Amino acid sequence: MNRKQLRQLTLVALSGLALAMSACSNEATTDPAKNNSTAETSQTAPSSTTAHSDGGTSSTTETAAPAQDRVLKDAMGHEVKIPAEPKAIIASYLEDNLVALGVKPAAQWMTGRGTMQDYLQDSLNGIPGIPSELPLEVVASYTPDLILMDSAELVAGDKYQQYSAIAPTYVVGSAQNNDWRQELLTVGEVLGKKDQAQKVLDEYEAKAKDAKAKVAQVTGGTKKAAALWILDNDVYVVNQNLSSGDVIYKDLGMGVPAVVQEISQKSESNWSSLSLERLADMDADYLFLVNGSGKSKEEILADPVWKNIPAVKEGHVYEFGKDKSWLYTGAVANGMMIDDVLASVTGAQ
Repeated sequence: MNRKQLRQLTLVALSGLALAMSACSNEATTDPAKNNSTAETSQTAPSSTTAHSDGGTSSTTETAAPAQDRVLKDAMGHEVKIPAEPKAIIASYLEDNLVALGVKPAAQWMTGRGTMQDYLQDSLNGIPGIPSELPLEVVASYTPDLILMDSAELVAGDKYQQYSAIAPTYVVGSAQNNDWRQELLTVGEVLGKKDQAQKVLDEYEAKAKDAKAKVAQVTGGTKKAAALWILDNDVYVVNQNLSSGDVIYKDLGMGVPAVVQEISQKSESNWSSLSLERLADMDADYLFLVNGSGKSKEEILADPVWKNIPAVKEGHVYEFGKDKSWLYTGAVANGMMIDDVLASVTGAQ
């Protein structure tokens, strides 16, 4: 046999071998009964067996999709890559939303030197504080994998680029005072807890509706109220559309005093300074005092400037300390305020 014949014979043999291997492969693929047990185990998802009323059973396959990174556009138009399961979150002044969703941040926003948002400490006790100005080196020290910013104001200038160099940075709202309801839903979406956020909001709305009816039963639905923040020598009144004003007037339906209306039209701040002359004109039937003065309620009201206010005359002045939520906003804060108003106005605990 010469070389040419040997080569032809070899090619024929190889072709036959290839056809045989292809047939075996097809047979193994099309006939599951001939697959080996190892291949079957690796390709089959976990299954559960369901019992039926006729005594039979059926098998269902359940496959849990793994969490994946997502790209979301924030309030400033940035496309932000959100980690699938963020473990270390910095969310300055958004802690109310985190607590409502059962999430603990790596650090919590401080309202002053060494002081936290007191009303959240049942949930955040032991979480270290971070200065309100969010120094870059302090933020970086917590090695966050996600940074949530309350508003565009916090990332003005080149701050966004600086924070995003530390971790993916998502700006929740564009305004200085964002709508807290939308803020909650946005945070829920970013954290993959959209349904939970909606449930929290639905439960709050139901609570507010019920409380509004109970307050109206006592007040007749016509009484006016105001929240005042008392410091050493200054008095501040809440904006009718923000913070506790939003709860008192919008959610609970109490009347807005003329002084509050006038100041709210001129200011975008949550709280505005109130002169003694305007305080004396306060036509409120109920007063909620956030007392940070170090004086007792009796000492405060002893000043003659208070004597002609209807709420003072009727004994409808209620005092709250800095551990309460009246200076803040959010599902947790506002829910606590509703409890405070009900306990004060209706006597319900």
